[in-house]
Amino acid sequence: MTFRLPRITLKTFAVSVISCLVMTVTTITTQAQELNCTVKVMAPQIANVEASVFESLEDGIREFMNGRRWTNDTFAFEELIECTMQITITEAVSNTRFRGSVQIQSNRPVHNSDYNTPIFFIVDGDLEFEWVDGTSLLFNPGQHRDNLSSILAYYAYMIIGADYDSFGLETGSEFFLKAQTIVANAQNSGGKGWKASQGKQNRYWLVENMLSQTFRPLRLCMYNYHRKGVDLLFDDVETARLNIADAIIEMRSTNRIRPGSYNIQLFFLAKNDEIIKLFKPAPEAERVRLLPILKQMDPGNIAKYDDALM
Repeated sequence: MTFRLPRITLKTFAVSVISCLVMTVTTITTQAQELNCTVKVMAPQIANVEASVFESLEDGIREFMNGRRWTNDTFAFEELIECTMQITITEAVSNTRFRGSVQIQSNRPVHNSDYNTPIFFIVDGDLEFEWVDGTSLLFNPGQHRDNLSSILAYYAYMIIGADYDSFGLETGSEFFLKAQTIVANAQNSGGKGWKASQGKQNRYWLVENMLSQTFRPLRLCMYNYHRKGVDLLFDDVETARLNIADAIIEMRSTNRIRPGSYNIQLFFLAKNDEIIKLFKPAPEAERVRLLPILKQMDPGNIAKYDDALM
């Protein structure tokens, strides 16, 4: 069995051995994929469509996300990437065409602890798709079949890419490139969120930025923050916290070139509460060093940082 070594920890190794033995006994009838995605579809304002349609949609999305292999790596059950997808339907254009938003969050375990650290958090308001009750979602990496399958596959790759980046330096590139291919294939689909001209905070720019040299400090931060930071917290909290601060400060070069960029906003959307919890009990010198950087890069939370860290 070939594991993704950067994700294996001493803690999970013993569990992996036991899991392998169990899987051998149960004969390979169940194989862990990469994602353990909890899916919820809500349509509180839609009265002209049967509730069973949205229940079927929820089941279809869950199977799509969790039932296919997105990588060539083998994941043990305890290595599955935990994520949630909450879809809110706000408009039924017809019985089969819907508009709304999707909120996605993924986490990853922290070494030697029961704590899960947030990795990816986004709310995409450009959700528009066709869904015929009783059909299956199909996806072909080489073409745009429909908007829903493309959006779901895009975020599957973004979740996995971000997760890999947190374990190995820029090891998520393969999956970001796959997400970028989905964007390219969707250019003539007519759907929102796929084009550069449709705003600076959409699917196009999220992956375009991720693969840009300008945003390399953000990807370095993702690695250093997690592997040299949170993964050390339960062994050496002082060193871990200093490494986390250094990782955040490294992002300043990106912020100088692209202040207020979508990707940096999303980083702090996922991380601001965690950063506050980590540094609130820190010595004053550490807080004084980091506070102005946080306020500069995440101005939407200035009051929150001041209240907790001053």
